[in-house]
Amino acid sequence: MASLRVFFITFTFLALSSVAVAKEKRPSFTVQGRVFCDTCRAGFETPVSEYIYGAKVRLECKHFSTGKVEHAVDGYTGQNGSYAIELKDNHEEEICQVVLVQSPSAFCSEIPAGRDRAEVLLADGGLSSDVRYANSLGFLKDEPLPVCPEILKQYNSVGRR
Repeated sequence: MASLRVFFITFTFLALSSVAVAKEKRPSFTVQGRVFCDTCRAGFETPVSEYIYGAKVRLECKHFSTGKVEHAVDGYTGQNGSYAIELKDNHEEEICQVVLVQSPSAFCSEIPAGRDRAEVLLADGGLSSDVRYANSLGFLKDEPLPVCPEILKQYNSVGRR
């Protein structure tokens, strides 16, 4: 009977310890994405899109009710146009978006209205990974490349065969 009591006390202690550790652990999220130059001004990536090194993006989390920015973290793209921004805590009461801020290219720096942000979910909702992927974001090139009309014809003819 005494060994059963020791087992019960040990089990209770371990269970309470693990709950305390779980409460202390704050989730950490990494948001990954890419930034490109929309060389055809098409509004999406094409075979002639170019990924931008050194573009500035911002991860903004706004409170769901008030719309007030609660968190903002800047990030920059690497050689292949990719970025990774880390943010701690659970943001289930917030709407988080990656926003285009600045392009290093003078010829590809126009921020397209309505396509300047990508929403990401940063809540600990039982997903197996803490990495979240944002849709690619693109700056518009000042003038489309000469090859773009031919490329865009391919998109228009899809499904018309």
